[in-house]
Amino acid sequence: MTKPDARADSVFAYSRAAFEDLVDTALAHAKKLGATDAGAEASEGCGLSVSVRKGELENVERNRDKSLGVTIYVGQRRGNASTSDFSRAAIEQTVQAAYDIARFTAEDPVAGLPDADDIAQPGEQPDLDLFHPWDITSEQATQIALACENAAFAIDRRITNSEGAGVSAQQSHFFSAHTRGFRGGYASSRHSISVAPIAGTGDNMQRDAWYSSMRDARELAAPEAIGRYAAERALARLGSRKISTRECPVLFESPLAAGLLGGFVQAVSGGALYRRSSFLVDSLGKKVFADHVDVTEEPHVRGGKGSAPFDEEGVRTRARKVVDAGRVEGYFLSSYSARKLGMKTTGNAGG
Repeated sequence: MTKPDARADSVFAYSRAAFEDLVDTALAHAKKLGATDAGAEASEGCGLSVSVRKGELENVERNRDKSLGVTIYVGQRRGNASTSDFSRAAIEQTVQAAYDIARFTAEDPVAGLPDADDIAQPGEQPDLDLFHPWDITSEQATQIALACENAAFAIDRRITNSEGAGVSAQQSHFFSAHTRGFRGGYASSRHSISVAPIAGTGDNMQRDAWYSSMRDARELAAPEAIGRYAAERALARLGSRKISTRECPVLFESPLAAGLLGGFVQAVSGGALYRRSSFLVDSLGKKVFADHVDVTEEPHVRGGKGSAPFDEEGVRTRARKVVDAGRVEGYFLSSYSARKLGMKTTGNAGG
């Protein structure tokens, strides 16, 4: 099991041990009510967001939220409820609400927790170095955002306006467990710097933006570099024009390439497949990309923005090839969507 991070104690209001107690209380009450199976997750998030525009502070926002979510199964019926009140009475009321919903919900033959042999056991939950809290004040964040926007304005007189620059520092942690034997949780962070300059005047104005986002703030790009690059992108759009309809090779820059990959992932995700609302239904083994295209899932990259030791159901994650030489080799499935398709979960519940 991923061990609690000592740094979390100075960031969050609730400890890992407190979350374990909350979850165990919920599960115990669910069993007392007669639930066939149950799962619960306690979570907390906090952070700071600052935005500036044209050299002036626009917004400073601090956020802190907490939640306990409960899922109850009564046979093949499922109910969900959540609360932000962590008192014992509120937890029991939330469990009761989820239980009552389950009792009166229609049966679903594939509803249920994941199979026990798919669960990530304590020794199968690697520490992926996902938590790097950023101890930054609102004044410091404001200065970073101003430096980013100022760098955009300084690069060329044709940068005439700005939609603003921002700095965000976000941290969260959770603990989850269910009655099929899963127990796990971890802390994570996500920090960013962004800016959106506008180039040109009158009818010839173009906007673009750039950002840097990392789990560790020390790995963020320099704010001045972000501002300069965003300005260069906006300037490059000036004088742009449409081309005639044609067939030709297309080179996609990285933001667009990521968007295209996201479209593919959505098309081979379980929900779209079992509803038959995807253009890639029954695409396993079929060629959908050129020969030189391979797509791999690497969920255990240390510090990776998409890394996770297990999915939202507690199913172990693993590296795998999704596209090999242009052919689809795998889908993205939760245990529910996998059962709907007569397949096995791929550890992708929740994304």
